[in-house]
Formats: sequence, C-alpha cells, structure tokens
Amino acid sequence: MSDRFYVTSPIYYVNDIPHIGHAYSTIVCDVLARNARLKGLDTYFLTGTDEHGQKIEQAARAKNETPKAYADKISGEFRRLWDRFEITYNRFIRTTDPDHELGVQKAFEIMLKKGDIYKGEFEGRYCVSCETFWSDSQLLEGGACPDCGKPTTLLKEENYFFRMSAYQDRLLKWYASDENLILPKSRRNEVVRFVESGLEDLSITRTTFEWGIKLPKSANDPKHVIYVWLDALMNYLTALGWSGDEKNMRFWSETTHVIGKDILRFHAVYWIAFLTSLDLPLPKRIAAHGWWTRDGAKMSKSKGNVINPIEVADAYGLEPFRYFLLRDVPFGQDGDFGQKALIDRINSDLANDLGNLLNRLLGMAEKYFALNIKAVNLPRFGEEKKAIDAIVSSLDPLFEAMQLHRYLEELWKIFVIGNKTITDFKPWEKMKANQSDQVAELLVFVANLLAKGALLLAPIMPKKCDEIALALGVAIDAPTRKSLIEQGGWIASFSLTKIEPLFARVEAPLLNEPNAGEASANEEKSNLIGIDEFAKVELKVGAVVEAKKVEKSAKLLLLQVNLGEGKPRQIVAGIGEFYEPEALIGTQVCVVANLKPAKLMGIDSYGMVLAIKDQNGLRLARPESAALDGSPIK
Repeated sequence: MSDRFYVTSPIYYVNDIPHIGHAYSTIVCDVLARNARLKGLDTYFLTGTDEHGQKIEQAARAKNETPKAYADKISGEFRRLWDRFEITYNRFIRTTDPDHELGVQKAFEIMLKKGDIYKGEFEGRYCVSCETFWSDSQLLEGGACPDCGKPTTLLKEENYFFRMSAYQDRLLKWYASDENLILPKSRRNEVVRFVESGLEDLSITRTTFEWGIKLPKSANDPKHVIYVWLDALMNYLTALGWSGDEKNMRFWSETTHVIGKDILRFHAVYWIAFLTSLDLPLPKRIAAHGWWTRDGAKMSKSKGNVINPIEVADAYGLEPFRYFLLRDVPFGQDGDFGQKALIDRINSDLANDLGNLLNRLLGMAEKYFALNIKAVNLPRFGEEKKAIDAIVSSLDPLFEAMQLHRYLEELWKIFVIGNKTITDFKPWEKMKANQSDQVAELLVFVANLLAKGALLLAPIMPKKCDEIALALGVAIDAPTRKSLIEQGGWIASFSLTKIEPLFARVEAPLLNEPNAGEASANEEKSNLIGIDEFAKVELKVGAVVEAKKVEKSAKLLLLQVNLGEGKPRQIVAGIGEFYEPEALIGTQVCVVANLKPAKLMGIDSYGMVLAIKDQNGLRLARPESAALDGSPIK
C-alpha cells in the first residue's frame, strides 16, 4: 500500500456561480482527503477553476467585461465558498495561472514532436455550451447536442488534431487491466462501449476566438488557441509542478479523479490518451458521480429551484449537510434534494442515534460516576464487541469502492448497537441493585464504540467528531485511529467532559420553497389536462423482440417492439445505462404508440418506452402479468 494519496475535484467552469453539484463534488474530495490524512498518508488535494474557451469569451462580452476580469470574479466565488466550507485543499488552481499555461504548451510540444498531433481542417458541428465537437451521426434531431440538447454550430476551420484513433487498443487494454479503475462499474461499461465503437481523431485547437492558451512558440502558428479540454485536463499535472520544479510530482502515481458523470468521457478517454502520449503513469481511479435534482425536478434558473449550498449549510449546519449529501444517495446515481429528507436524516440519524447516545453516556456517567468510568475488561459485552469489530473491518473496502452511502449505513449500526445495549441492559436497575461495576463496564463499552465511531465519521463530520472526542477525552488523529481501528484496541477508562448536545431536532423546514405560489398557479394554468386531451395518447403493451446498442452512444438502445401490428415497431430508448440489450429480449414494455416519429443519432424512432426514475435509478414500466402484444393501456 502506498503512503501517498492525490485526489482531484473537477476544475469548475466559470460560466456561473457554484451550486449544489459543485459542492457535492468538492465535499466528496474533502472527505477522501481527510480520510487519507487520518490514516497517516501523505496527501495532496487539488481543486480550482477552468477559465478558457469560447463560452467564457461570449459570457464576458455580454457583460461588457474582459474574459480575465469575468473569470476572476467567478473563480473568486468558488474559492470563497470552499474556504467558507472549510475545504482542506492544498492548491486552488486556475487555468489562467502562468505555470499551468506553460505546462499546457509543454504537453502540446511533446505530442507534436512525437507525431501524435497533426494539422488539418475540421468541418462539422460544435457545441459551445459543452465545448465539444460532434459528428453528424452523434447529433440529435435538428443537429442538437446529444449531451445538453442545445443547438450546435457548423464549423469549418483549420485545426490541429490529436491522433485519438491510434490509442483505441491501448485504452481498451487499460480498462481491462482493473475493473475498479472507473467507478461505479456501470460507468466503466459505458466508457468501454464508447471506445469499442471507434475513436475519431480529436480537434485540439481553435482559430475563431482568442480566449485560450496560445500554441508554444516552437509551433510558429500564433492564430491557434488550444482546445479547452486539453487545456483543462492538464491542470492535474501542472498543479504538481510538472511544467517546472516538479516538487509534488511524487503524488502523481497515486491519483484519484472525482468528477461528474457528464465529463466522464473526457477523463476516461481523452485524458488517458493524452497521458499515454506523454508517457506518464495513468490514474489509479476515476470516480464519476451523478447529478442533483430538487424534489424530483431538474434544477434550472427559470424554475427558481437551483439550490444555493450556502443557504442550506447556514440553515441546517454545514456538517449535517455534508452527512446528508453522502448518506442519502449512492455514489454514481442521481440524487434528489428535499428538505424533508434532510430533516429526517438530522432527526433520526444524527439527533436520535448519535447525539442521543452521547447524551445518555454523559448523563449516566455524571450521575453515577462523576464522569470518571473504568472497567478492567468487558466480559459482559463479548457478542456486541464482536459485532462492532466486524462492522469496523468491513468499512475500509466500502470507502475504497466509493460506496460512501453504504459506509455510513454500516457505520451507523455501531451507534444503533450502543443504544440497544443500554436499553436492554437497564443500567438504572443495576444501580438500584448495587451493581455499579456492571454499569461502569456498560458505559466504558459505549464510550469505546463512540470513540471508534467518531474516528470513522471524522472525515465526513470533522467538527462534530472533535466535539465527541473532547467529551470522551480521546484524540482524532492517525495514532489513535491506528490503535482503535486498525489494531482493534479498546480503552479501559475514560475521564469524560460534559458538552452541549451535538444536534438539535428540526421541527419544520427552515428554507422557503422556491416560487411555491407561482408554481401552484402555473400548475393550474398548464399542468392539468382534460380527459379529451389524455384520450389522444395511445398507450400499448408490446414485447421486445430485438435489442442492440446504438453505436457511439452510452445511453441509447435500438429496440424492435411487437405491438400486434404485424411488423415490429422500431423505437430508440435512452435506457442503455440501466439495461443490457440481451436482458430485454422477450420482456414486455409499455409504449406511447402514437408519438410523432423522431430521429435520434440518425436513427428513426416510432414511439417511446415508459419508465420510472427516482433516486434508486431507472426501471421500465411493465404490466403486472403477461398481456397480449398490442393490448391498449387505459
């Protein structure tokens, strides 16, 4: 096992102020970094902002500002938020930093000399919003971007290209070398499918705007700026000194990238090819998380439901907010933010299970033993100790696999054991029976499990765990963790300190719901339909007789569905992230049968398959039992 750890958040694009998705990525990284430090690892944590590109140039122009002034302002918002959230980063990098610009030029120069970069002409579609080039076969109907759905621009310009096609076999070999390189594993599968479908050479410069890093002088081509994604990805290296003194490059071989699923392709395909071209070690792990919605609806400014993480943290507390983000949603899946769910976590998990357990310990220790408790051994709690030791030993693998919600779920069983043991043991009755030695053993047992729990919870809730440590008289540090967690030690005596309750119960939502009155009015105006309108929708049941993946798409499957029409109906369905095509053959699905035909990635689709989507993923809507193909749904 290495004694070093390097974790990177995405560098956030400065087209808008931070929102809950940015906070989630950064908090996950902070948790990983704090955990590594607590285990005694030499740790480096990088975050920052991505500041070049056509989109930034356009946004600055719209505000009558220079791109640099605009980037300074938005980048400052991110840094202020991370400082306010006490994020323990080692460096906040900006792609406008001089050492970064030198590093990007150095990489271009190496690739050019190696023959992996050549000059040509690009003609095709470009999405300004995603800063991404698309072939015609990848576009949605009407030439829209397959990622964001926005219109693309037809481009024809001189570009330099990276020979991405030359790296297809090497990428596939890397993916096959370790199934945990990309997490969750479902994301790895979609990356493999994308690469297997064939890689085209990638345009890596632009000439139609100026806000970017110029080519190195050795290229003698001043009209070009380097494509924003080559520029941005290099930050992970330049932050460690790759372009200069290299003083922190020792961390590079132990890299974990934490990203959103929307930029997985850039990191797991383009970045890996760039690094291979530069003859550099590849990351140990790329972990891609999902998106956040609010009360089941996609967040947008027009709906007024974008979540400001500062407002949530100010209302409910930063550490309960951190706990909720990691506990409520499996890493990799989309998450839904709702105040009710947050309040339930605070009241049930934090106030009841953890806070109440510490209160019970301190209350009885003060009442019966003046806060000084001692037990030579804990013979009465052998089974409980065994259960706790088993839980503790199971947690590291969950953490390493980025199953942070499962990590917390299992960790919480320790506190549940503590509360149940107190209830079952009835220490108040033991005191009446003059069995104070048994009560002392109980309280020492509870104090130990709280000490272990605090050490394991500290990366997620550092300040609250410091309070627990103060109450118990233990330290949250690497030696204590090694003793109590890795070596399974138990402490024989405690000198406790009374502290204020850790968590206050929340009786009602503390934030106003967005545009509640307006939303209600809009529902009355636009969301309700009459029976005549509903009757126009033709819903039918049909069996899937063929299913296959759509080339160059991780999301789309091409289905042939028997709707009792003699010839199967061809339907393109965006369910490829959740279903393998072979598993669908013979199953019945529910179809909107009279939908206007659409073209998806150049393929005609004559219907829509119905599905249910929530925080647990996506599931097809299907009949309770088999029905005749073509049967109407009423």
